Amino acid sequence: MDTTTVSRNARPSPRIRTLLGVGATALALAAGAATPLNPAPQQARADGSRTLTVAVSQSVDSLSPFLAQRLVSTTVHRLIYENLTNYDVKDNHAIPGLATKWEPSPDKLTWTYTVRENSKWSDGKQATAEDAAWTFNTMMKDEGAATANGSFVANFKKVTAPSPTKLVIELKKPQATMAALDVPILPRHEWEKVGDYSKFNNDKKFPVVGNGPFVLTDYKVDQYVKFKPNQKFWRGAPKFDELVLKYYKDGDAAVAALRKGEVSFASNLTPAQAASLAKAENIKVNDAPGRRFYALATNPGARSKDGKKFGDGHPALLNPKVRQALFAATDRKTIIDKVFQGHAVEGEGYIPPRFAAYHWKPSEGQKIAYDPAKAAALLDEAGYRKNGAGKRVGKDGKPLGFRILCHATDPNDKAIGKYMQEWWGDLGIGLKVDCLDNVSDPWLAGEYDLAFDGWSVNPDPDFVLSIHTCAALPSTPKDTGATDNFICDKKFDELYAKQTAEYDQAKRADLVKQMQSRLYDTGYMNVMAYPNAVEAYRTDQIRAITTMPESGGNLWGQDGYWSWWSAVPAEVDDTSGGGGSSTGLVVGIVAAVVLAAGIGGFVAMRRRSTAEDRE
Repeated sequence: MDTTTVSRNARPSPRIRTLLGVGATALALAAGAATPLNPAPQQARADGSRTLTVAVSQSVDSLSPFLAQRLVSTTVHRLIYENLTNYDVKDNHAIPGLATKWEPSPDKLTWTYTVRENSKWSDGKQATAEDAAWTFNTMMKDEGAATANGSFVANFKKVTAPSPTKLVIELKKPQATMAALDVPILPRHEWEKVGDYSKFNNDKKFPVVGNGPFVLTDYKVDQYVKFKPNQKFWRGAPKFDELVLKYYKDGDAAVAALRKGEVSFASNLTPAQAASLAKAENIKVNDAPGRRFYALATNPGARSKDGKKFGDGHPALLNPKVRQALFAATDRKTIIDKVFQGHAVEGEGYIPPRFAAYHWKPSEGQKIAYDPAKAAALLDEAGYRKNGAGKRVGKDGKPLGFRILCHATDPNDKAIGKYMQEWWGDLGIGLKVDCLDNVSDPWLAGEYDLAFDGWSVNPDPDFVLSIHTCAALPSTPKDTGATDNFICDKKFDELYAKQTAEYDQAKRADLVKQMQSRLYDTGYMNVMAYPNAVEAYRTDQIRAITTMPESGGNLWGQDGYWSWWSAVPAEVDDTSGGGGSSTGLVVGIVAAVVLAAGIGGFVAMRRRSTAEDRE
């Protein structure tokens, strides 16, 4: 769900690199963009402080990293907590985060991390290996704490902290994501006081203690999340005096606020909004290849690990011929041309083409193309024939009709829903487009037939694949699992286990492609598009900012905190260097990995974007 979407998406989401040891990382802010002749710093306050306001359209599901699965929430956590490793802004290879280096044993079953000595929690206490060990052990022992990121520790055998700067993780079997653990490390002295991790949302006490570039200072549901710079951050404090993520239910309202200078940045722009803003003074539009996929998901029959079924998904969707018919009756080219108006690429496999090593395409004989005649034949074969009124009916005589979950804040959902009503209506199928402010509740309850789905995929596809394993199902119908839409397929699980343990890049990529092929053939999901990241910011408020990757990349939903940490206010004359991306943005960060002498080579996997990724 990603999801952006129900998002959990990723479940923010989505890495193989060979590193010859990793030492310290040097990052320098770059400048070089001309300061506007008539800057209009609407975000400057009376006291002279500067606020960077980012419009967001997604609600925070939880401020607890143990529970959060939406892109906006995982973005918050990347800003206030450090992971063991981070990702280079140029090419996403693993670089130091809380850990300065990491080494595997010869059998790759024991990994030793050196935890930096210059990372402090925002309350002044030292961040240590014990904090990391406590975080992982809590996820290993407490099911509630494993809700969002449990897949990363499922293979952990033992985690210890022999010293404040030494973390040791012992594995049951090799795990290719050990330099791509997308798990925020939490301060033990604050979190060990929590009782029930499955219910604790971390939204009552402010400021929130963290060790990232920002400190979370305030939060109001569906209104805003506020941050101040962490002056103790080891890379250096951000240059804006305050960062605000401001919630807008309506995209047009967010764009209007951008025009007025009430916000500094807005994302998820429609083609019409982007075209209009491209002509506006002091506004820069960034249109970059996206990390997301946009899909049509079916309910395969909601179930939990204890074998209990729940929800009210339409039983016709348990028939693969019906699912294939619906996909064959969906015109992806029209969706790209008419809805996204060219700001997207036609969907195929589960991993977007931006990640070429893992991107998969169905073979000609395998591909389900737009073919209404074939769709009609499949429905006939499945036992749903047209009656005299032109309606498809089953053996029970009832007309065939479905519900599809639609995000009320997403204009793409609504537009595509209308097309699908027309296409499927021609086949004799009814479709109710259920546009809701909150799609999470019915989705998690299994109370849907189909849904518009989407996830942000990171360079390493492990997490976004894990959400379709049987292990991701909720323990009971009352629990929340990490599953996207209740898929549980033994063959898929077998392939997932193999790719997790495979360190050879080519072999792992082949396994990941086999997994995508399996998802495609089972027909529970139809990836319709890979949308571009279409976003805009005010140049009279933001002088320089970093895209990821720095050449033609995106700003919102990055694998890291680079955009908002690097942002330079328009009034600041920063002369530390310069650079640019293919979008014309000034790159604010140049990351250089200093290789530590004497450290042997090993394969490091990059991480997922989040359950970003759910967004």
